[in-house]
Amino acid sequence: MNLFPEFSMEASFIEPWSSASQVRWSLEVIVMGTLVSWSCGLIGSFIVVRRMALMGDAISHGILPGLVIAFLLGGSFSVAPMLLGACIAGLACSFCIEWLRHHTTIRQDAAMALVFTSFFALGVTLINLQGGHLDIDAGCILYGEIGLTPLAPEMQVLGLELGNRAIWTMGVVTAIVSMVVIFFYKQLLLASFDPTLAQSSGWPIRKIQMAIMLLLALTTVASLEAVGVILVVAMLIFPCVTASFFCVRLSSILIFTFPLGLLYSIGGFHLAQWLDCSIAAAMAVAATCVFIVAFLFGTQDGCLLRFLKNSRGSASAQ
Repeated sequence: MNLFPEFSMEASFIEPWSSASQVRWSLEVIVMGTLVSWSCGLIGSFIVVRRMALMGDAISHGILPGLVIAFLLGGSFSVAPMLLGACIAGLACSFCIEWLRHHTTIRQDAAMALVFTSFFALGVTLINLQGGHLDIDAGCILYGEIGLTPLAPEMQVLGLELGNRAIWTMGVVTAIVSMVVIFFYKQLLLASFDPTLAQSSGWPIRKIQMAIMLLLALTTVASLEAVGVILVVAMLIFPCVTASFFCVRLSSILIFTFPLGLLYSIGGFHLAQWLDCSIAAAMAVAATCVFIVAFLFGTQDGCLLRFLKNSRGSASAQ
């Protein structure tokens, strides 16, 4: 029994683009994957720099009770109330983690684990208490399914159909994150690398921190339906860590996020066609493969470069 199916160039690269309907379907999936990678990569870079990489995992799990409560209060899965509920829950999750970190002896990693498991358990409990009347699948929240993006409802404004609502939502969130990073880059940079200097300069460190957490919650909620909790965390971390093997400056790492996002999305999509597996999972696998290449051949402390330097140093010493 073969572990992998036989590779077929036609099935993997040609069939997804063989008709107009398939082209549209494939493009919408790839565009969604790219937007998720871009938005998560941009905000994730600041999360990683602040050594809070698991905060994305915490907030991703912590927003579940917000989604449930928003549905119970609003009675529908409308985008606006669900986003609001999830963002409030995400901020509450962040606040609880920060409060435990500053007012108790609990370490930050333990505080994250304590809070996100409690919030996620609360969300699952609220779902179960509805006895099947609440159509929120915890498994879908964990794993998502980006391959169903083309089935999302159409965005309608003043009676005009503008296209896929899920892509529009993700596009707006990506634009918001990009604009904040562009216009407040200096503040975000200094607050992330040297919060003491930023605070002495009169900058509101706590507000900047909450703004980052709000953007993280917003990005997570918008990405949730497409790639799920687990893969949102992957997209938050992989672009920044991978780019750091080629770039030193944070601005360069942020720019590097865009070609990486395209590579993850296109590569993962075609990998999923070959393996006949989850497209979102294949995108994470593609990100892992790119990371391995960067780790081995990166120009900034890549494994091969470091080995060559050590070899030359040993030869010189002899």
